[in-house]
Amino acid sequence: MNSIARTLSLSKRGIVNYLSKKPFCVSFEITYSCNARCKHCHLGGPVKEEKRATPQKFGERCRELKPLVAQVSGGEPLLRKDLEEIIEAIKVPNRAPYIVITTNGVLLTKKRYLELRKAGVDEFSLSLDYPDERHDEFRGVPGLFKKIKTLIDDLETENGKAITLSCVIQRDNFRDLIKMAELAREWNVKLNFSIYTWLRTKNKDYMLPKEELPEFKEMLNRLIKFKRKYKNIYTSDYVFRRMLYYFENGSFPQCRAGERFFVVNPDATLSPCGLIIKKYNTQEEIRRDFMGNNDCIYCYTSIRGNSERPARYLIKDNLKSL
Repeated sequence: MNSIARTLSLSKRGIVNYLSKKPFCVSFEITYSCNARCKHCHLGGPVKEEKRATPQKFGERCRELKPLVAQVSGGEPLLRKDLEEIIEAIKVPNRAPYIVITTNGVLLTKKRYLELRKAGVDEFSLSLDYPDERHDEFRGVPGLFKKIKTLIDDLETENGKAITLSCVIQRDNFRDLIKMAELAREWNVKLNFSIYTWLRTKNKDYMLPKEELPEFKEMLNRLIKFKRKYKNIYTSDYVFRRMLYYFENGSFPQCRAGERFFVVNPDATLSPCGLIIKKYNTQEEIRRDFMGNNDCIYCYTSIRGNSERPARYLIKDNLKSL
């Protein structure tokens, strides 16, 4: 792979999409079926008779939408037996997009990791919400923490580990976030944080109450210091600060779903985000029929936070990682 050509292509795509109000990240949610029962999620279990687009159709969508980052997710994307073909259809050699698979890790083996890397995956976003076996209960999969640890320990390769742990911050785990950062450093992988939203399950028990926010603020300051020292945390300082705002207010205004980010459904139609499922055919339809009336303020997920950063943070935060 020509890394210089790739970096230039990604940089150009980012600039063009910023100026033309095209998406930075498109999440290809290739199935809603899932093999976990996560406490913070509305999905889980198989989806019978799900209409699924072909790999070729997803490739056409990606070339049409031209995102900087193509996130392949679900549900659980590794449940699709044609996942390698989907990646190959989306991939453009030495050019954008940057391809990320979001997975719970249940089906991710070293063999599958290497096959998907060969197909064109740049990075795996691997869910991990606790630094120990509490993760198993939260995700509804016994033995999952040990499986993830074993996999990562086994991935000592010449080019490093193309894995970023993805942690959803909520009331039950925010005191363990430094332990999560230390674990990521021990495993020689990166770490990215997102924020719990009650929109998925209507359960507000995982939101942080007012009395715990000073402790959370101190934890964020510790994470930023850890990030400066060890450089293994991807989350932007800008996003960290707005996480506090979200928990303080229970919401975050001026959502830019449909412009900076949106979703490709399993059947290749478009939705503004993973929490508002529609059946649009083009981004222009999303702009016309959704964006002008979008009054949703109740999430600050990673895809939203990272896509809505001002230009100076997008440049500063991404140049090194790309």
